[in-house]
Amino acid sequence: MVVSPSSFAADLAAIAQRGKLIVAVKENVRPLGFRDPQGKLQGFEIEIAQRLAQELLGRSDAIEFVPVSNRDRLSVVADGKVDLAIARVTVTIPRARIVAFSEPYYLDGTGVITRNSAIQTQADLERHAIAVLNEASTIATLRYRLPNVKLVGVDSDEAARQLLESGQVVGFAADVSILRGWAQEFPDYRVLPFRLSTEPIAIVLPKGLQSDDLRRRIDLILTRWKAEGWLQQRATYWGLP
Repeated sequence: MVVSPSSFAADLAAIAQRGKLIVAVKENVRPLGFRDPQGKLQGFEIEIAQRLAQELLGRSDAIEFVPVSNRDRLSVVADGKVDLAIARVTVTIPRARIVAFSEPYYLDGTGVITRNSAIQTQADLERHAIAVLNEASTIATLRYRLPNVKLVGVDSDEAARQLLESGQVVGFAADVSILRGWAQEFPDYRVLPFRLSTEPIAIVLPKGLQSDDLRRRIDLILTRWKAEGWLQQRATYWGLP
């Protein structure tokens, strides 16, 4: 990714002087951040970024979106290429050694999607096979919560869907936010009504004193949005539980 020197991340005062917020987002994760048929970014996290620009700079369009892969979500922040990332990043201790986190704006977690009408509860998964992304952090959770379930590793969501379509597995385990988007795209699938874990998703900021004012301001904004019910309202709008 090539980023111009003028786009380097800055503190709150410098962002105000620049007149725009530079935010790393996802462009292929429905319903958090994805492109509509016209190529425009939309989704729950896109709305959060736009309202944050409105709060900080007075205009919801005072923003530059930088689409990133999962691999680059932390590095673009740590390297100062963006001001912050709103890109489905769960808060973990190892990640907190590299970047700073805001207050969570959504509680995600591990869920299971299926198209098999006989699978209704967690107990129904016993002794069946479910797909999971290779090297996913959810594998440890699945082995603990579903010890009698056979895990089948796949390299992509599409590979998991092929196994589901062929009947080789009865479900696919991943973050509920991702599975909800999948169910929206493929209505014959449904997310089972339980979570196997709970994981907070937060805004990623650079570590250090320079970003402290920005982080504190964002935390106050998120706290107010929660109290007003705006975050829950928008999550519900985008089909998130």
